[in-house]
Amino acid sequence: MSKLASAAVKILPRSSPVVSRAAITITPAAVSRLRTLLKREPSACAIRIGVKTKGCNGLTYTMDYAQAKAKFDEEVVHDDVKVFIDSKAQLSLLGTEMDFVETPLAAEFVFMNPNIAGTCGCGESFNLKPPENAENRVNSTNS
Repeated sequence: MSKLASAAVKILPRSSPVVSRAAITITPAAVSRLRTLLKREPSACAIRIGVKTKGCNGLTYTMDYAQAKAKFDEEVVHDDVKVFIDSKAQLSLLGTEMDFVETPLAAEFVFMNPNIAGTCGCGESFNLKPPENAENRVNSTNS
């Protein structure tokens, strides 16, 4: 499979969690772009989103055409567009909003992810916040 597109990472400050039944939300602009990409690849039934270790900050998003849903993939459907979330990426993408942004210099998918602690300077790689109670677990095991 070929790489679909580059993606930018944005840290999204939120005072309260967004309630949603889907693992991620997809904006109308992103749905439109995903629909266009899927029309170009007739053998694909969806787009698979994942994360992999890469870059100066730890992780980066991946997007590929998917011919079938893998056993533990999470399926998200917006309008008529299917997105599969790779099982290894599900917790790191939970609560994320996926958008597609076009500027005079770039056109890219942007992930506004509340689980991100920091990004690299170019915005392509990120690291995740530790779980909220991770410090308590470490302190209780050291006591």
